[in-house]
Amino acid sequence: MPANGSTRAVHTRNGLRRSIVAAAALPLLIGALASCGYGSDAKKDDAPKANVADTSAKKLSASEVRIGYFPNLTHATALVGLQEGLIAKELGATAIKPQSFNAGPSEIEALNGGSLDIGFIGPSPSINAYVKSKGSNLRIISGSASGGVKLVVNPAKIKTLDDLKGKKIATPQKGNTQDVAFLNWIAEKGWTVDPESGKGDVSVVRTDNKVTPDAFKQGSIDGAWVPEPTASKLVAEGGSVLLDETSLWPDKKFVITNIIVSQKFLSEHPDVVEAVLTGTVKTNAWINANPDKAKASANAKLAAEGGKPLDAKVIDPAWPSILITNDPLASTLKTQSEWAVKAKLIEQPDLNGIYDLKLLNKVLKAAGQPEVADAGLGVK
Repeated sequence: MPANGSTRAVHTRNGLRRSIVAAAALPLLIGALASCGYGSDAKKDDAPKANVADTSAKKLSASEVRIGYFPNLTHATALVGLQEGLIAKELGATAIKPQSFNAGPSEIEALNGGSLDIGFIGPSPSINAYVKSKGSNLRIISGSASGGVKLVVNPAKIKTLDDLKGKKIATPQKGNTQDVAFLNWIAEKGWTVDPESGKGDVSVVRTDNKVTPDAFKQGSIDGAWVPEPTASKLVAEGGSVLLDETSLWPDKKFVITNIIVSQKFLSEHPDVVEAVLTGTVKTNAWINANPDKAKASANAKLAAEGGKPLDAKVIDPAWPSILITNDPLASTLKTQSEWAVKAKLIEQPDLNGIYDLKLLNKVLKAAGQPEVADAGLGVK
């Protein structure tokens, strides 16, 4: 990632030769540091594209929009859209205030507390938040990604799916999207697990994605049902992919990331929401047309978030397993909610009105793309 705005100090009193050497050497040093993702320059490079509003552009109804996302490859629309300035371009004079989160509950808390307007998030947190608020806090306004979830195991301990019985398998969080999917898979095997404690025929160990690779390396877990890039990090540590979740779905597609908005912000600033959706639709088109450039862009944004990019042996296998899509795949969210009910993590939810796809379909129509459906769960 190139470093911008570097300062070259030329000490004329030390003589022309030293000046020339210093001037020549400094850019090489800065370039080397930036290519590794180290230092402040690697992080600063992202700020102008993501946050600076075009003050000469037409003003929308809000001076800023606060957008949340996770530093995960399954949130590639946000990563690339911010990194390349594709969302900011559509917002014109409205500034983006990006916020990075590590878990769905904290993002929902920010949305409910009024410090976040729009968020990229998984289906389970969306469902839980909508149900708890009795349908008053959010709407799902677009899809973003499908797939990118794998069961990775220690091949020395687990060779077949039946071998999972009696083993310790990690999921990111109790009741999160992967946790629900894994509990449902366990139930379909005829095994039992207490959804609260995770104890049973399989020990479901709720572990933050950031520490799961270390736990796997140390042997405290035998595998994990996790999203990318965590899955490929485990493979890099010697793990083996035993199951790709896409194989469990009839059309090989299921929602892993969608876009939500607070109902208050949607009501007060529909023009801003439409501009964001125009940006995400264009971002998704660019990602799908330029997969290698998009992969590099997402990795540059992750480097700015975490201080260094993902290694090629992690990002190269992870990237193609994720499908970037505008379609919220609403019928699969409905299925996931049924799994959560079956696992006794939630009561039977009323999801009517969780989707509002009117603005997305307006943007898609203008772009010459087909409209998407809400599986009967849209605003009436």
